[in-house]
Amino acid sequence: MKTDKNVSDTQWNMRPNKQLAKHLAIRDIPALVYESVNLEGIAISLPEVQTILDGITVGGHKISDQNIVINQAETWKHLFKLIDKQIFAFSKPIALRLHNIAAKEEAFQWGVFRSGNVTISGSDFTPPAATDLDTIWMELENKLQGIADVYDRAISSFLQMARNQFFWDVNKRMGRFMMNGILLQEGFPVINVPVKKQLEFNTLMLDFYISNDERAMNQFLRDCLDEKIIANFK
Repeated sequence: MKTDKNVSDTQWNMRPNKQLAKHLAIRDIPALVYESVNLEGIAISLPEVQTILDGITVGGHKISDQNIVINQAETWKHLFKLIDKQIFAFSKPIALRLHNIAAKEEAFQWGVFRSGNVTISGSDFTPPAATDLDTIWMELENKLQGIADVYDRAISSFLQMARNQFFWDVNKRMGRFMMNGILLQEGFPVINVPVKKQLEFNTLMLDFYISNDERAMNQFLRDCLDEKIIANFK
């Protein structure tokens, strides 16, 4: 999928640069993986993540946790390939391909939408029935195409994937992959949520699940962008 000429950054007026956006994301893979797995409750340090990604087993951690680290890095690599081939799109087939890597041997099933009902821990919100997911996905695709600001579009993709829980597990991580895929495809820097903001992230997400009001989470995620990185795209 080629760059969408109808989408742009309307807040910072950044100029798209696909090569630079991808280069910065590749440099940040260890940090992206570190923040992601820690947000999911896997306590592992950045040096340990770097060691695991170098192919060395780290003592004191479950093999399953180390496999999750590896799976996240492999998903990023696959996402970069999709971007390079210009075939990334916010579509169900792409989401299933990425989930097949990201959730391997972690979720109940990987590479498919869930076939049963789920709940969200800590929230009274009930995600939709599995039988409604295909329809909801198509509605989401259509909604995103109508959003002109690239960060609004990308952030909405993450939030709605997390809220609708299309998969048995690994929904927030998948939402972030699709969010950042949209940004990279259009040539803008990715969003990485630092683990130091975990409490605020979790609190705002719980509020969002109930309200479906994206505004607070949208601002939170925009605030995760480093001003120095933004300046690179001016």
